[in-house]
Amino acid sequence: MVIPVVSCAFLARPLSMKWGRRAAACALIAAFAALPLSGRAQTSEGATLAVKIERVSKHAGHVRLALYDGANWGGTGGKPAAGAVVVAKPGETVIELRGLKPGVYAIKTFQDENSDGEMNFDWFGIPTERFGFSNDAKPTFQQPSFDSAKFILQPGANEMTIHLRWLF
Repeated sequence: MVIPVVSCAFLARPLSMKWGRRAAACALIAAFAALPLSGRAQTSEGATLAVKIERVSKHAGHVRLALYDGANWGGTGGKPAAGAVVVAKPGETVIELRGLKPGVYAIKTFQDENSDGEMNFDWFGIPTERFGFSNDAKPTFQQPSFDSAKFILQPGANEMTIHLRWLF
């Protein structure tokens, strides 16, 4: 099963939020539009990555994660190298991606508390669901740069922790 494509129509709304923040939010939700509903990546053999997602809220839903290389990180058209959607477990949720090609990557993730397949926003365009990036990279008025979120995926087993955050 594939997650339905989400709309970025909120970008056209006359909101007080800066354009860059709206575009970054759109890029983040577009990343999850074609992820398989599975906890494991469907790619070639090589490396595994166990990602501990911490600060998962008690509101359940799903945690959605997308792994990107540098060429596909920015904008809304980038295709993730791998991704997963798993049931959220309050406190900490672990997602394991298998069969990855070693290299340099970055992660975008969020907790889809109401399981509607998209990241939700208030009427100002501010995310109402928790989100995070590899290296716990902090967004400013847009998603963090690839350089601030990148990490090296080595052959074999790899681990990392991402702490979900609110925009405030």
